[in-house]
Amino acid sequence: MFAKVAFPISGFKTFSYIIPKNLKENIQVGTRVEVPFGKRIVKGIVTELQLSVSFKGHLKEIASIVDDLSIMTPELWSLIKWISTYYLTPIGKVAKAVFPKTLSTRYKPPICWYVKVVENYDKKNLILLKKRAPKQYTVFNHLINNNIIIKVGDLSKYCSSPMAICKSLEKIGLVKLIEKTLLPDATGFIFDPIHKDVIFNEKQKNVLKSIIKSIDKNKFESFLLHGVTGSGKTEIYIDAVRHCLLSGKTAIILLPEISLTPQIAGRFKSVFGDQIALWHSKLTQSQRSWTWTQICKGSFKVVIGARSAIFSPLKNLGLIVIDEEQESSFRQDSPEPRYHARDVALVRGTFEKSIVVLASATPSLESYYNYKQNKLKYLHLPERFGVAEYPTVHLVDMLSEQKESGKYGQVISGLLQDKIEDRLSKNEQIILLHNRRGYSPVIRCSDCGEILNCHQCNVALTYHQKNLQLLCHYCGHKESSLDKCCSECKSTNLLYKGTGTQKVEHLIKDTFGDVRIARLDMDTSKTGLGITSILKSFAKGDIDILLGTQMIAKGLDFPNTTLVGIINADLGLYIPDFRSGERIFQLIYQASGRAGRKDKKGEVVIQTYAPDNPVINNASELDVLKYYNIILQEREELNYPPYSWLAKIEITGASRDSVNNQANTILDNFENRYGGLEILGPVPCYLERVKNRYRYQIVLKSLKKIDINGKLLHSFIEENMERFNKNFPSRQNRINIHFDPLSLI
Repeated sequence: MFAKVAFPISGFKTFSYIIPKNLKENIQVGTRVEVPFGKRIVKGIVTELQLSVSFKGHLKEIASIVDDLSIMTPELWSLIKWISTYYLTPIGKVAKAVFPKTLSTRYKPPICWYVKVVENYDKKNLILLKKRAPKQYTVFNHLINNNIIIKVGDLSKYCSSPMAICKSLEKIGLVKLIEKTLLPDATGFIFDPIHKDVIFNEKQKNVLKSIIKSIDKNKFESFLLHGVTGSGKTEIYIDAVRHCLLSGKTAIILLPEISLTPQIAGRFKSVFGDQIALWHSKLTQSQRSWTWTQICKGSFKVVIGARSAIFSPLKNLGLIVIDEEQESSFRQDSPEPRYHARDVALVRGTFEKSIVVLASATPSLESYYNYKQNKLKYLHLPERFGVAEYPTVHLVDMLSEQKESGKYGQVISGLLQDKIEDRLSKNEQIILLHNRRGYSPVIRCSDCGEILNCHQCNVALTYHQKNLQLLCHYCGHKESSLDKCCSECKSTNLLYKGTGTQKVEHLIKDTFGDVRIARLDMDTSKTGLGITSILKSFAKGDIDILLGTQMIAKGLDFPNTTLVGIINADLGLYIPDFRSGERIFQLIYQASGRAGRKDKKGEVVIQTYAPDNPVINNASELDVLKYYNIILQEREELNYPPYSWLAKIEITGASRDSVNNQANTILDNFENRYGGLEILGPVPCYLERVKNRYRYQIVLKSLKKIDINGKLLHSFIEENMERFNKNFPSRQNRINIHFDPLSLI
């Protein structure tokens, strides 16, 4: 018996191994194994079982099996093969993304020993103990005085060998040793259980009825749940999951940001208790290993997490929900496979015969278009839940404001300042959105005008007030701002321009005195516990103002938040990318939806330097359908998604000339072009150099009216790139292929 094994390498080749007799019954397709590869023992995944092989050389045996229980289902294996085929990624690399090598079902939580005093112990033993073993007496005396179960290790301050002493005390009947398994604690990532008495309105009942009816059919169906902010979508997820569990099925809830996880997890935990598992990058290695093992065993029935949670090895999957499905964080651009979790969820749903719900107040234009094309069933919640009303929106022209006040470079407008003061006086809470971290995003030389750039990337360094550092937000390069001079003229006369969240925080504290403010961005949320702590404090009312980047703009529900201020709505508006307007609209709309979530009327102040811009105007009107119909017409005229299939071939390398030459060679060698295919480039990427590597791209657009399912474009790239890699191999440069990219920068 033989097995073909794939490894996480760049090639699509698999390798044959002999299955030893003692492993024959346990090895199947999808089993992770350890095998000799050269002089090393490496991990791979079995892709095929064979009775014979054509290879005539010496074959090695499989050394061992990685997992001690089944991690693969037929449906999950079908998904892995689809990802490999669609995203042109070797199956070993896909398997590594689905089952990270650091995770194993053999993980065992550590054991800890505790000790407590035995009831009705013989006091004669205590008298003898005091005379013959003073150390034991000291320890026992401490246990009596505290009268609680104590961790054995905590007794080290009283003796050098606490375990040995406790065993001696146990022998003479004075104490009892207790063994406990220390399960990884993930409760710090969850809000305290949030209990709600929910009475659905008619529209919610109809939406829930449609989803439950589909779950009971036991076949794949997909929905677009378009519900305005505060319409009660989470409550519908909960009831749908409840129905799944009662039917013996499991569910996955995908969230775009880790900052959304604690609050939603708390809501789910109040209903489903210990059946909920969290899955995201902020978990420690032990937490991830233990959680993954319990999912494999079937202990968890519901997984809530970020994009990689779509690979959770749940069995009998009945429901997948992608909340805020329009978010770009569902897309993985590096490393391979370069997949979109929303699309993977839809494909997994077809294999699992489960229901997939794409949900958002601002759906992606692709999902909205697919609903229009009858590819998704449309569910609509047009009203806020209960008595909550939509907020009143104020649009502030910052140019006019500054001319009238004479205060140029103003960050907080007079209107926003007045609104903040009013809310603080009423003990109501405020959310301020500013989608740029750091203190000053631009450092300019006042003598020659040069901007300080990262020496590894063609991007400006950002000044961070904490630790007085200049940081590159792309490669992580750091340098001290102390004694910094211009790289061109060596002048030390540097101007720190622009505004980041740190500067906004500083201004708020200066303006409003002892206001309680917390900042939530990439600098303050390096751990999941840090995020949870800030959000819990805000939920309890211990924080007056929550300031942050886009991670606070969606999904969060704080009833006492009645004011949202958007410091600069124009950030990102003029980036040369066809989706930039769509993103800004969604961000403004979502952030506005955080205000007035319950019985208190909310207000939104949008500050802009371009009040006549159609994106800003439509966002301030909070009219999604109006804006989407406008932008769909623009996309159709330009042949951009959703009216075309899009792919990007990205060439990167250390030499600009080499990258440029290879990009042009690829273009010159394209064969079998077809009608409806448009090729743009090659051109340098918007960020031409990142991490000391130059970047060029070729963009391919394939019209959907000709290439209905995208197979023409996919075949064109697969055939041409396979031939190119064979005829023009290069060790200098790397070629990355992005299907359905979300960005062209």
